[in-house]
Amino acid sequence: MPLTDLTLAELIDFRPEVEEPADFDAFWEATLAESRAAGGEVALAPAATPVTQLVVEDLTFPGFGGEPVRAWVSRPLHADGPLPAVVQYQGYGGGRGLAGENVDWALAGYVHVFMDTRGQGSGWGTGGSTADPHGSGPATPGFMTRGIHDPREHYYRRVFADAVRAVDAARALPFVDPARIAVTGGSQGGGIALAAGALAGVQAVLPDVAFLCAYRRGAEVAVGGPFQELATYLSVHRDEVDAAFRTLSYLDGVNFARRIQAPSLFSVALMDTVVPPSTTFAAYNHLAAEDRAIEVYPFNDHEGGQAAHWHKQAAWLATRI
Repeated sequence: MPLTDLTLAELIDFRPEVEEPADFDAFWEATLAESRAAGGEVALAPAATPVTQLVVEDLTFPGFGGEPVRAWVSRPLHADGPLPAVVQYQGYGGGRGLAGENVDWALAGYVHVFMDTRGQGSGWGTGGSTADPHGSGPATPGFMTRGIHDPREHYYRRVFADAVRAVDAARALPFVDPARIAVTGGSQGGGIALAAGALAGVQAVLPDVAFLCAYRRGAEVAVGGPFQELATYLSVHRDEVDAAFRTLSYLDGVNFARRIQAPSLFSVALMDTVVPPSTTFAAYNHLAAEDRAIEVYPFNDHEGGQAAHWHKQAAWLATRI
């Protein structure tokens, strides 16, 4: 498989200009204030699972607009004192899956909060259980263009608000140390982690082959995957190019990265056909954090480093929180 983008030497210096709205911070402050003010119930119940050597619970918490979002919470069975937590977000089209299915971080000694992604969970994997009770104007199949005419209506405004509220919910759990929380995820989950890393005041950020960065670059060069939804939409709505990317500038991982101060470990795959590596490097090269690193997988597609990368993440995180 050939390289899908720039060479590594070019990527290291790749710093594209991504539009940053003057009201970016005010937009997100208002979004989160509205969601927090909406209230909503937090509920934690035992999960039905054959797993016996971890505590696995079903969490419901209020997300965007106070709307209920689901997550699995897994943790060591016998642990003394509040533990550090890892809040994880899922890839495009996937859901939180089954109870006990994703427990690596819990086995490593963390409280693991695995957030469902609203309206997704039917593309692959074992499903999700969080609805997205919002309509959409004209859009291509998928999620990238839902609400493309207005950042206040865009699908990812709701998802990113959910992600921050998931961190809020994790902090409030009695067995979590609120001063030791990391966010992570792969692909879409990595892009969501960037938003949460900028907005939720966490202590570490671990985006893996992160999607949702440098949208215009992605739409221009991606040879597969959801970035092509944007290209398809704009091939029909030819007069909406500037307006569409103006909306997406409120949701761009590059603009979130500019605000992340927490230690950060990225990953990128140079033969990625879904997330062009230049889009991930665009965010990484604009990152505000001084403590930062990026693991490069030269011969991998969108699977990236998989378990080998998780071992690196676990070793890195153990020295941070």
